Amino acid sequence: MKGAIPSPNIWNTPHIYELENRAVDPEGRADAAMAAIRPWSGATVLDIGCGTGYHLPAMSATAARVIGVEPHADLVELAARRCRALPNVEVRTGTAQAVPVPDASVDVAVARWAYFFGPGCEPGLAELSRVVRHGGAAFVIDIDPARGAFGRWFSQSVPAYSAKSVEAFWARQGWAVQRLDLRMSFERRADLEAVLRIEFTPAVAERAIAETPGLELPYPNLLRWKLF
Repeated sequence: MKGAIPSPNIWNTPHIYELENRAVDPEGRADAAMAAIRPWSGATVLDIGCGTGYHLPAMSATAARVIGVEPHADLVELAARRCRALPNVEVRTGTAQAVPVPDASVDVAVARWAYFFGPGCEPGLAELSRVVRHGGAAFVIDIDPARGAFGRWFSQSVPAYSAKSVEAFWARQGWAVQRLDLRMSFERRADLEAVLRIEFTPAVAERAIAETPGLELPYPNLLRWKLF
């Protein structure tokens, strides 16, 4: 889709990314941190870059309405299939730069590991200002490249990524930030290794596998938010 920025891990291997979604944050710390800032009970919630719709059912349990937006047609189909029995969930094809919802129609917008990597995402931020109504909030969850082994592996795999530039960008935009100490917990060693192989370059992935014993690993993230 025009304007979409490919996300190779979920676009190419959604079945492995599903394992990652299941493993991430078993304590639900990310959702709890967002709810402490702006609860979505009874709200209209927008999930930008919803992928296969993994998070939509949990959102729909308390939200009045949930809209998932995803640019990849195959993932849109998977998300719609996942949520077809949920009457308050709708999945639409679209990008962060052109969200297919009316002005001031959303109470809470969430983007998890999707489009927002700092400089260059200004069109997406402009769309958030358009679609989130007064009293609402927007949340962006991203990897923290400055902490832990996962951050180090990420930085080695994406050497052009500048954490300093990204932080300066968000500061200029007036977004608040909070560290999230998440973890991944897998049932099988093969699943952990498969996930590391879709997250990092081949050489970095093999080092990450060698450095990670057992079935768990820390997953430091950042929660960014803005109130409207």
